[in-house]
Amino acid sequence: MIRLGINIDHIATLRQARREGFPDPVSLAAVAVQAGADGITAHLREDRRHIQDEDIVRLKNTITVPLNLEMAITSEMVQIACEKKPHWCCLVPEKRQELTTEGGLNLSVHPLEFQQAIQQLHQAGIKVSVFIDPDAQMIVMAKEIGADAIEIHTGPYARSSKRSTNCEEKCTGSALAQRSSFEHELKKIVSSAKLAHEKGLIVNAGHGLDYDNVGPLVQAFPFYEFNIGFAVIARALETGLASAVNEMKERMKQNVCVES
Repeated sequence: MIRLGINIDHIATLRQARREGFPDPVSLAAVAVQAGADGITAHLREDRRHIQDEDIVRLKNTITVPLNLEMAITSEMVQIACEKKPHWCCLVPEKRQELTTEGGLNLSVHPLEFQQAIQQLHQAGIKVSVFIDPDAQMIVMAKEIGADAIEIHTGPYARSSKRSTNCEEKCTGSALAQRSSFEHELKKIVSSAKLAHEKGLIVNAGHGLDYDNVGPLVQAFPFYEFNIGFAVIARALETGLASAVNEMKERMKQNVCVES
């Protein structure tokens, strides 16, 4: 069974909108865990736009499942991670102007910096994943710099899945092209996942995954973990967080990859 990591950044975004101290992402992370979440993910950005340093401390001291800290590869963030000691760190690209992470890391730029940061995190007892596009070169680089895992960027796949919705009922040239794009993105992810597995890397995936597009990925490859945030938190506004987490777990159970 693929693990479900719940990203709580959007809870913190709502809190920071009014600086009221609520909703509390830490207490709601505990609700997610009680509902079946296998891990909690939080992105401590350099601009502290949502998750704050104290959130990481409280999460580490509170939750009973692994904490995955998403972070840019800066000396400040590496130092914070080594002090707070989350179970995992996921290295991600970061731009101040972006609304959300826009793409995977380019590990071929300054690979020594990545390698040194990973070594520091390993020395602190932290496992490290790198957020990359489904690209063979990046997978090879991930192994070379010492990463324990990769998280495949599923953003293009998620966007193509939305465009291809109902295309079977609308068999126009445009609809068929959209379906082809979706299948192409899915094949890229699966091919990259298989290569990473062959290289001995743990294979995670995330970004833009929701209740509709998670199924084909579950069926296609035995990923270790999906990290999902926005879709679950948005659904929670309608159904409550525990119900939203439980529903995602059920969707994943309904689509099981037979490949071992």
